Amino acid sequence: MSNAPSPHSPAETRVIVGLSGGVDSSVAALRLLEAGYQVEGLFMFNWGEDEAGRCQAADDFDDAAEVCAALDIPLHRADFSAEYKSRVFQYFLDSYAAGRTPNPDVLCNREIKFDAFMHHAERLGADLIATGHYARLDHDAGQTRLLRGRDPGKDQSYFLAAVPMVALSRTLFPIGEIEKSDVRTLAKQAGLPVHDKPDSTGVCFIGERDFEGFLRQYLSGRAGPVRVSGGALAGRVIAEHAGLIYYTIGQRRGLGLGGVAGAAQAPWYVVDKDLSSDTLWVSQDTRHPALEQTALVAAAPHWLIQPPAEPMRCQAQVRYRQQAIDCLVAPQADGHVAVTFDRPPRAITPGQYVVFYDDDHCLGSAEIIRPGHADDVRHDQRAANA
Repeated sequence: MSNAPSPHSPAETRVIVGLSGGVDSSVAALRLLEAGYQVEGLFMFNWGEDEAGRCQAADDFDDAAEVCAALDIPLHRADFSAEYKSRVFQYFLDSYAAGRTPNPDVLCNREIKFDAFMHHAERLGADLIATGHYARLDHDAGQTRLLRGRDPGKDQSYFLAAVPMVALSRTLFPIGEIEKSDVRTLAKQAGLPVHDKPDSTGVCFIGERDFEGFLRQYLSGRAGPVRVSGGALAGRVIAEHAGLIYYTIGQRRGLGLGGVAGAAQAPWYVVDKDLSSDTLWVSQDTRHPALEQTALVAAAPHWLIQPPAEPMRCQAQVRYRQQAIDCLVAPQADGHVAVTFDRPPRAITPGQYVVFYDDDHCLGSAEIIRPGHADDVRHDQRAANA
């Protein structure tokens, strides 16, 4: 494990682990116990409106309770569903209604796991908190650095890049140094009942349910034309969509556009959403310019380092699991940042986060306002700084 941010020995340090009922957080608690910490668990109820959600949460709580019984540690429970609805879910809905594609996992970490949960753990007497994230923290000489997890296929630093540094400075990531396969091995060797439990997938509060069906419970999309962008069918209406809120830039699956007369038997991709005319623009060109833009503007940058006053070279990625690309990040007079990439990332999408890195070191993040081309962004930057 990384250096602990505590002046006390592990035996004198009380750590409360956010237990989800899954294998990752369970092994996080196991590793802390083996390192000599005073360990307790806390299960968070973040979503409980529908019966299916409550049933899943109840099952996960039962799994967490079995893990705590196996480890012989206390288990607390807390209901943060009100905080989740007001601080994460409402923003989620507002973003979709405005045509953006938000990332609720980033918001959940910032607003719930490393704010509401942390404060609750402190009231329970915790010196530190811990989670089962695949990331590392380097606590050295009073400074904390967020680093990528050792397992490149599981690294979750992208989702942690908006968490305040004051919270990270009081956090441990016990499994960030090991591979996922080792996590399951450790769980099985310790006799933890969740050692073979499948990983959770999908949006944090939706899970594996139909996303469009879920969204329809809260937002009503306006139907509009599906038009072709570029090529021999440029401008042609080829279908009608149910609402722009149900689509995201770069989306391929679920478009229902098979068998278009005059078009090749090839996948279609969403390349733009025009809210003014409710038009969904699509293309079969995998190299469509809208999917390979070289720059973006992002708002409200959150830095985990000293905020740069001048343009800075680093790497950045615009989606989880995308490769980080060399870029230039330039602060703007209006508080935004302009990011120009050495080569285009795939499908820059408003509402998602651009996350900055220096190799393994996570430097911070910002919410994408809009994509663009390098010349456009440089022009905007000159105007903003004039």
